Amino acid sequence: MSRIATRMAELAARGRKALIPYVVAGDPVPEMTVEIMQALVAAGSDVIELGMPFSDPFADGPVNQRGAERAIASGMTLRGVLDAVAVFRQTDQTTPVVLMGYLNPIIAMGEAVFCQAAQAAGVDGLLVVDMPPEEEEGLVAEARHCGMDMIYLAAPTTTDARMALIGRATSGYLYYVSLRGVTGSSQLNTDEVSAKITAIRALVDAPICVGFGIRTPQQAAEVSRLADGVIVGSILVQAVEDHKDQPAAVPGALTALLAPMRAAMDRMEVSGE
Repeated sequence: MSRIATRMAELAARGRKALIPYVVAGDPVPEMTVEIMQALVAAGSDVIELGMPFSDPFADGPVNQRGAERAIASGMTLRGVLDAVAVFRQTDQTTPVVLMGYLNPIIAMGEAVFCQAAQAAGVDGLLVVDMPPEEEEGLVAEARHCGMDMIYLAAPTTTDARMALIGRATSGYLYYVSLRGVTGSSQLNTDEVSAKITAIRALVDAPICVGFGIRTPQQAAEVSRLADGVIVGSILVQAVEDHKDQPAAVPGALTALLAPMRAAMDRMEVSGE
């Protein structure tokens, strides 16, 4: 059983839901990445999604795009992302790490080289935004050979037939994009999310984690009542941007956002609402 599957099973057994933050590796500077990851765990995170900075992150909104631009400008590379995970693993052997990004940098490194290096660093899963299940080829086979989960996206517009296909392909968890649009979109409608998750559960066996549009502790708590996990991204990347000239303040700023979300989720779980 993978580290992700183990964590999700442990949470389910305890009646808890996963809090999954997303940050861009190397933002605001590469040397802060490991400390930021450690702060995310200390704030109550169960899985970390670590962005692989890319020059054309077309599924990301302006906030996350700027995060990738800062990381690249500060010298972060794909090899640097893997090195950061390896250093993180020196003190944390249990928190799953998912690398999220785009296919081009992986192809540039070489799919087999990348997967073997990711396995050696301690990466647990990959979410490659521009590689849908229909395009599965060498990367997927190599990733699975290296014991890494392949996590896929589903959207409000995903048909039942394609949802079933995604459900067969995904492992670790399914990332349900709760809104139409790019990262950072707003106007989360929990009633719509609830109805969609009910339909997805009939087609997908993997845990369902919801991202896009979650900004407040109340939203995190409401979504955790519906789904198996809550993914929080743009508001964290915005906090990094707000403190980009004071990198040492970033871990505290992220903690101030995540800890109340974890507390609100825990209250919802205890109350059974």
